[in-house]
Amino acid sequence: MNIFEALFLGILQGITEFLPVSSSGHLVLAEYFLGIKGTSLAFDVTLHMGTLLAVLAFFYRDWIGMLCALLPGSRHEKDRNMLLYLVAGTVPGAVAGFLLEHAVSTYLRSPWVVVCTLGGVAVLLGLAEKMARHRRGFSAIWMSDALLIGISQALAVIPGVSRSGITMTCGLFLGLDREAAARFSFLLSAPIIAGAGFYEGLKLLKAGGADLNLNFLWGFIASAVSGYLVIAFLMNYLKTHTFYPFVIYRLLVAAVVAAVLVL
Repeated sequence: MNIFEALFLGILQGITEFLPVSSSGHLVLAEYFLGIKGTSLAFDVTLHMGTLLAVLAFFYRDWIGMLCALLPGSRHEKDRNMLLYLVAGTVPGAVAGFLLEHAVSTYLRSPWVVVCTLGGVAVLLGLAEKMARHRRGFSAIWMSDALLIGISQALAVIPGVSRSGITMTCGLFLGLDREAAARFSFLLSAPIIAGAGFYEGLKLLKAGGADLNLNFLWGFIASAVSGYLVIAFLMNYLKTHTFYPFVIYRLLVAAVVAAVLVL
């Protein structure tokens, strides 16, 4: 893998991790159609740590508030509750990832699976955009919302579903406004990304570590910077726009990939 491939994969990871279009689906398609296979488990972990840094940096005030809420005598009840919601919402996805890791990597890393999941979640996101009320703000999130969104996040182990896409869709169906659904989705991504990175890191250590080089640094920087910019863009975009462009994009990509596979 050269520096250009490292930068490309880092940017691809950073963009697709937070837009509701599926990072795993795009990486499967990149591997299949572009023949990019120079990645390794260590490089994947590096890219995910870049996106983790992005979400920690952009929402640093939220994280500081939640950490301060853990101090003895703290009166930050809302921040304490949000931390509990994030922990509860992370459990279903973590369990699904641990139990289904082998099955997904063995049987579901296929372009046809990505075609189906890209199209299916696009339909659900479109329905959520059209039918949901979009009335509840971020401060109106409850434990029941966190659990249901967390359960939906478990589906993101399937390539093409999109962790951000399915959690935002669920949030919309629950009546959250677009900004609240996106913000909770982004915050919920941090513990699942950190947990996955820690788990994969342990596997690396057991396998004897990895040979790191400068491409890892470039990939990390590219995923962190692109991820931060995408979060900033989407949080501003959703103040006055809908999710319909992402619905159309997912359907178009699914249709194009299906046509190429058939032809």
